[in-house]
Order: sequence, then C-alpha cells, then structure tokens
Amino acid sequence: MNITSQMVKELRDKTNAGMMDCKKALTETSGDMEKAIDLLRQKGLAVAQKRAGRATSEGVVETYIHAGGKLGVMVEVNCETDFVAKNSDFIGFAKNIAMHVAAANPVSIRREDVPADLAERERNIYIQQAIESGKPANIAEKMVDGKMDRFFAENCLLEQKFVKNPDISIQDLLNELVAKLGENIGVKRFSRFQVGA
Repeated sequence: MNITSQMVKELRDKTNAGMMDCKKALTETSGDMEKAIDLLRQKGLAVAQKRAGRATSEGVVETYIHAGGKLGVMVEVNCETDFVAKNSDFIGFAKNIAMHVAAANPVSIRREDVPADLAERERNIYIQQAIESGKPANIAEKMVDGKMDRFFAENCLLEQKFVKNPDISIQDLLNELVAKLGENIGVKRFSRFQVGA
C-alpha cells in the first residue's frame, strides 16, 4: 500500500511520534492506522525500558490545589536535562500527575514502596476470605495473588488508571512521554495534604 504524507501527518497528530517513526509504523502495518498506533506504543515501551537506567537529576516540583483549598498535592518529577524540564509536555505531565494524586490518593509510587505492614495486613485479610470460601489451597492462593494484584493496581501510582483517561495507566502515560521526549523520566515523590485528614 502507498503511504501518503497525509496518513503520516494523521498518525503523527494522534501519537506525537516522529515523522520517520510514523512512516515506518504505517509501512510495517500496511497502512492500518490502529495497528500503527499500537506498534508505536509498543516501541515507546521499549525505548522507555532502554532509558530507565539513566540518571535523572533535573525536573520540576508541581502543585495542585483543589477548588476550595481543602486538598493539595506536591509532586516531584525528574528528567535528565533542564531542556526537557522546561518542555511544555513534561510540565503538563507533572501537572496531570499532581491532579491524579489529588483524585486517586495512591499509597505509594510503585508496589515495592507500599509499607510492608499494609501489604501484609491486606494479604492476611484475603487469605482469611479464601479460607472461608472453602476453596482448595491452590485455587485459594491464586485468588489471594489476584486480589493483591488488584490492591496494588488501585493503590500504587504507576499502576493506577489515569483519571483523565482510564484506558491507560500512569506507567503507560510515562512511557509515552519517555518515548516522545527521548530521555529517562521518573516520578520521584509526592505528598498529598487534606484538611482534617
């Protein structure tokens, strides 16, 4: 199939990927726009994994104060260069993370950061539920693992569904930004404040 410049432009507008990457993705998928989008997202994940080991010593601290002033969030998002730290996409990502933390109230950034006592307490509750359900041990163990995965998905920032687009996780959003900006980016820390909490 002949890949037109209009097709490349349309894909670029949808994904923010480079022109050559868009053309290559359309060529590889015989002009199928949806498959090309999926291919670019997969490549973005690979790029993000390659860049994950690089140091992030620049970045921004972004804030979000909810209407009424009773809820506020501060988040630190890091990158490799001050050039990216000043980029509007990077700053927009940090603002979105601050707003997301205000809305979703995560416990930690990743599952390894969840306090051990909290994870153990949840696991014990799920084990007790599995025992009371009368399921065989091997099935009960899988039930507990599944419930723990769900617990982490609901309480760990990077695994949570993005409040503005529940079709993607925060990790997906981060991977797309890494692929677009070409350097390692990470959410370093956040703090959520609520009056009376």
